[in-house]
This record gives sequence, C-alpha cells and structure tokens, in this order.
Amino acid sequence: MTELHPKSVIIVGGSLAGLMHALTFLSSKDPPSVRILERSPTNLLHNQGAGVVAGNETQEFFEKVVRPGREIAITSKRRLYLNRKGEVMEGSVENRQQRMTSWDLLYHLLRWRVDGLQSEYVAGLKPDGRPKAQYENGCTIKSIEEAGHKVKVTWTDQDSGEQSAEADMVIGADGGSSTMRRLLNPDSTRSYVGYVAWRGTLPETELSESAAKVFSEQFAFFHQAGCQLLGYLIPGHDGTLEPGKRLFNWIWYRNYPEGSDELEDLMTGTDGKRHAITLPIGTMKPSVWEEQKKLAPEVLPPQYAEVVNKTKEAFIQAVTDNISEQNSFLGGKLVLVGDALAGFRPHTAASTGQAAFDALRLGELLGGEISRKQYDEAILDFAKKMQAHGVYLGQRSQFGEHPFNG
Repeated sequence: MTELHPKSVIIVGGSLAGLMHALTFLSSKDPPSVRILERSPTNLLHNQGAGVVAGNETQEFFEKVVRPGREIAITSKRRLYLNRKGEVMEGSVENRQQRMTSWDLLYHLLRWRVDGLQSEYVAGLKPDGRPKAQYENGCTIKSIEEAGHKVKVTWTDQDSGEQSAEADMVIGADGGSSTMRRLLNPDSTRSYVGYVAWRGTLPETELSESAAKVFSEQFAFFHQAGCQLLGYLIPGHDGTLEPGKRLFNWIWYRNYPEGSDELEDLMTGTDGKRHAITLPIGTMKPSVWEEQKKLAPEVLPPQYAEVVNKTKEAFIQAVTDNISEQNSFLGGKLVLVGDALAGFRPHTAASTGQAAFDALRLGELLGGEISRKQYDEAILDFAKKMQAHGVYLGQRSQFGEHPFNG
C-alpha cells in the first residue's frame, strides 16, 4: 500500500483539529515541515474554559500520539435526569462512565507538543524529541490554488501584509465558519438552527450540598419543551484534577427564532457588534444576563437555578449546521478536517472526537496502514453519520418530545 510522504505541509487553523493534525505529521516516520496559519491575532486561543466530553477517539489520540504523561480527564460515573423539583427521575439513572475534560487543557497540551508552548498546564511534564511546527497568528486566508504538484496559499499577515507559500499538502482545519470550505465549496454554508447554548463554569467549592450531591462526578440532565440543561465537572485552572479545585461546567440550550428581536438583543454585545456565532465572555449586556438569571429559578430545577445564578460570567454560542459533501480537493493535495468539514451539534459531544478521529486516520494513511480511498471514505462516513445524528438529537431536544421531559 502506497504511503503518503509530503515534505511540506500548511495547516490553516491552529485550534484543536489543526494541532492534532500537525502533531500527527510531526510524529510520522519521515516528518515534513509543518506551518500553522491561525486567524486569531493573539498567540493564545481561549475557549472560555468550556468543558469537553473526552470520547474514545479523543482518549485514543492523547494516549497514542500526544502522550502527555498525565491524566487529562475526570470520570463521570453515571448519567441521570432531574425533574423540575430537582428530583432524580425514576428509570433515568444509567451507570455509564464518561470522561470529562476542558478545551483549555487539551489545547495547552497540544501546543506544548506541537510548537513547544510553555504554560502551567504542562509544568513538570517531560518534552520529547519530536520536531516542532511553526505557529503563526494573525493570518487571514485570501486564496488557494494549485501550483503544479503543490498548493499555493495566500494570506494577509497582521504585521507583514500579503504573504504566500507553497506546500505539498494543505489541511483545512479552520472551524465551522471555515474560509477554506467557502473558497473550495461556496454552496456549503453554515446555518443557524433556531437555538443557542448558554455556557458557564463555577468552582465546585461554590456548589451547595444539594447541588454537589447531584453533580459530583455525575452527568446530570434536565429537559423541558424548548429547553435542555446539562452539566459535569471538568479540570480546574491550569488543568488540575484535584477535588476541590475543579470547575462545574453547565450548558443551557434555549430556543430563539431566527430574526427575532430577542435573538438580536441576545447576540449584540456591549461592543455594539452583532455576533454571528459566539458572544464571548465579557461582552454580554448586563441586562441580558440579569434576565437569564431571573428566569432560571422559574423554569429550572433548584440545583441548576443555583449554578446559573452563582456563575459570574457566561457566554453564548449559536447552534449551527454545516457539512461539505467532499473532504478532498485539488487532486487530494488539500483536505478539510474537523468542524471545517462538518459541524456537529453539541448534543453529540463529538466535535473534539471528530478532530481526533480524522487525525488518527491521517496517521494510518501516513504509515501505509490504509489507502487514500479508505482514508477519504472513513473521514466522510464519520462526518455524515455524526452530523445527521446531531441534527436528530437537537431536533428532539429542542422541538420534539424527550422521553425524560421534567
């Protein structure tokens, strides 16, 4: 079986999917030079400390490829559903272990391995001898085109103006609003689906006794018509897993019709900007947050009303759909991966898993374990099945009848 041996790689997007693919190339038998072009103007990306369910693919990637030398997740021992009174619903308890981590911890471990970034998240961990990538910030992609046996990428650098470079292979890992996908497949758009996710965290030490009893190392859900809420413990600041220093992460899905005055007010920040997808921490209007906190005890179980009101700052992500019908372009020299290929609704808890799955398949391709045809089929099959499953889960949660409505 023919192995893939690019000598130079450009990765567009420096978040989890881009970093996982970079590390996969750097860990290969004959590692190419790897250059990462990230849109964000700052050296560090921040994801508000949001929680991540570390599924099988994510755990496998970190065990096999990252090899951080430390635990990355907290074990949740069971899933359960609460009713409006805060009682565990009969028949809802499922003894099912899941692993919970944070976006920040995964990001810092990956940056450390990929380009040597030091932080408290990696204090005391041992470096290895793998080569490093070149990580560049403030890069806005302008065009991509074939250049013989290579791909030419042109971008605007925040400091140096227009730049261009050629590479044997290009990875499009620039997220759900991917510029790469738009340039390659303009018909593949990202669309709002009628609801948003309110998200926040608070120290576990601030949980009352009744809340801690429900939330400690358990995955607790609440459902109502047009509303879903869930929460779980995640690593604390600097990635600590020590009990008493962890964070409780919650997500509250609420419906807001597209074009409604309520949605416009919600997504317009204190900066006066109407944010399309994410309203970051620090930009929510005080009136919007106070209204949400006031609503919480009127519609939520008391444990969840408590955590919402104790959260100092929240952020909002509009829930969207996007998928490309193909992953491979320009004769196979350019591929879309992760959210750039297909954006899963967060109910799947599989966005990070998709990035890891795609990177693991790339490793098999680089090692000659699978063919290019098998690689493309596996990537697209995972993307299409999980994206469709996410639509099903989201529609049932927000617009249908859930079996454990409280």
